[in-house]
Amino acid sequence: MTHRTLFALAALAAVLGGCHGMTSKNPPIHPNLNMDFVQRFEAQEANPFFADDAAMRQPVAGTVARGNLRTSENAPFYYGRTAGGGYVDRIPVEVTAALVARGQDRFNIYCTPCHGFAGDGRGVVAVGNNGVGYGFNVPSYHTDALRARPDGYIYDVIQNGVNTMPSYGHEMAPEDRWAVVAYVRALQKSQQATSADVPAAERERLSSANPNVRQN
Repeated sequence: MTHRTLFALAALAAVLGGCHGMTSKNPPIHPNLNMDFVQRFEAQEANPFFADDAAMRQPVAGTVARGNLRTSENAPFYYGRTAGGGYVDRIPVEVTAALVARGQDRFNIYCTPCHGFAGDGRGVVAVGNNGVGYGFNVPSYHTDALRARPDGYIYDVIQNGVNTMPSYGHEMAPEDRWAVVAYVRALQKSQQATSADVPAAERERLSSANPNVRQN
């Protein structure tokens, strides 16, 4: 780089530095005026763009306004409660094998540390790795009281927590919460089931594979 070039750069820097803090009475340059002066309309103002001259528009058919998705009509799905505020008695979605399998997957991730894989309240948090607990009293799902609770109650506990149990509403979407409810009901059923609860074809298959197993 020549001395002449260095001198020119130094002079340019001095000129630019001298502009710092200076004010100008000239209007600012607007390369794109429509970004600075946008036509807008206030609420209740007329807008000739539309045939009805109204600036405020009705929602597009088939859409839901922000904040109005979870209304009293779909409260059973999102909150596990009826429009009147009580717990729903039954899961408001179809219970399928896929739903129960999804519930088992979510249950094994989030619930087994405390409740155990059988839902008997003997997870590692409750009993420890060597049988020594950590001071947490985790209830079993297999009590008459919890078996009698409506499905909406279990959903609400998953969503909002209860006592020392934290909320899992952020970890699980509504459909996953219902899947866990379905799986908890399956666990409860498994502890009270008899051979009569098994479909006849499945009983025959199990009997053929295990002839020494007595059916109750």
